[in-house]
Amino acid sequence: MPKTTPPDEADLTGVAARTSPKPTVETVGGRKLKPATLMMGHGYDPMLSEGSLKPPIFATSTYVFPNAAAGKRHFEGVTGKRPGGAEGLVYSRFNGPNQEILEDRLALWEEAEDALVFSSGMSAIATLFLSMVKPGDTIVHSGPLYAATETLIARILGRFGVHWLDFPAGATREEIDTVLSKASSGNVALIYLESPANPTNALVDVEAVSASRDAIFKGANKPPIAIDNTFLGPLWAQPMRQGADIVVYSLTKYAGGHSDLVAGGVLGSKEHINTIRLMRNTIGTICDPNTAWMLLRSLETLELRMSRAGENAVKVCNFLKTHPKVDRVGYLGFLEEQGDARQADIYRRHCAGAGSTFSLYLKGGETEAFAFLDHLKIAKLAVSLGGTETLASHPAGMTHLSVPEARKKALNITDSLVRISIGVEDADDLIADFGAALDAI
Repeated sequence: MPKTTPPDEADLTGVAARTSPKPTVETVGGRKLKPATLMMGHGYDPMLSEGSLKPPIFATSTYVFPNAAAGKRHFEGVTGKRPGGAEGLVYSRFNGPNQEILEDRLALWEEAEDALVFSSGMSAIATLFLSMVKPGDTIVHSGPLYAATETLIARILGRFGVHWLDFPAGATREEIDTVLSKASSGNVALIYLESPANPTNALVDVEAVSASRDAIFKGANKPPIAIDNTFLGPLWAQPMRQGADIVVYSLTKYAGGHSDLVAGGVLGSKEHINTIRLMRNTIGTICDPNTAWMLLRSLETLELRMSRAGENAVKVCNFLKTHPKVDRVGYLGFLEEQGDARQADIYRRHCAGAGSTFSLYLKGGETEAFAFLDHLKIAKLAVSLGGTETLASHPAGMTHLSVPEARKKALNITDSLVRISIGVEDADDLIADFGAALDAI
């Protein structure tokens, strides 16, 4: 363990080998620094860890209290007797230096008040739901959602008396009003969105959802809006600017970005994060120190990786859209030219870029989709997205296999659909790979 000076009363609000209390955002010459710059050192003081440029990995299960009074104060935060979490390090199920530095840096990307990290994207979503809903409550959500999220809502929470209603990802304000009005006869505990939707890439009008919520629900009855921002965040979309209260991430994807870790994150106001933290403390869904350390490494290149992948996606999709064996490319950058006025309007208002994950609808069905996938040489046949390598998968037969056939049909998750996540390889090499695989159909 790095040596630190013995803590005195003034030190007890800080964290050894991390920093003083929650660090403020740095400025230079009056200029507020961008997240890409702050990823290199925000939330960490090398002088508290023997001058180590990078934070050490704190492989410990528990932490020594400087005195009994400090231990009591820390547990007051952990148990919720005092909001905001522990004042210092307590136990690895609750907090740790690597996780807290990571949470500080994650919050910067969307200017959130606070953040929490989890052992997976689904553990983040599950902890969010468990902290917000009780038997008899209703979750209103957009559709489609990631298949495991839909399963969690309908099949697992449903067993405990939680109800749900949904609306399609591209729903208009009027359609959203209809669903929320119907749901308002009960207690709506949470409005949960996913945009773009997995795997169709359909966008949700977060501004319309927020306006509808504010018109129908008042005061203490107003449910928070949470959104899975994995596909576009944080570079190409920041939904709290459109009215979302809580943002969810599978940090496995673009944030991790190297297909070598599994983690999740939740960002939002201190009030909401405190509620979710208490549940995380109880059920132990925090990510481990090594994973947090790896994510700190990855955040340093997040903007570079996402930018390169986005540039590649433009070139690849421009090739794919004219190929005779392609029926349609569900790429956000094509919404205007494809004549989808509703989705194009949402894209203009909500997004700073089209991303690098898209849906590819081939002419034919499962046979053609499988032939295409089996002939790829550079792109890897694997689920997940947002890594440095290009990945391709068949949602209907893989990630969304458990979704009932009628719902898959309603959500346009067809046998001809292939989901592609473009990586940082050479774009011309990827085009050659996709071209050869299409020719093999």
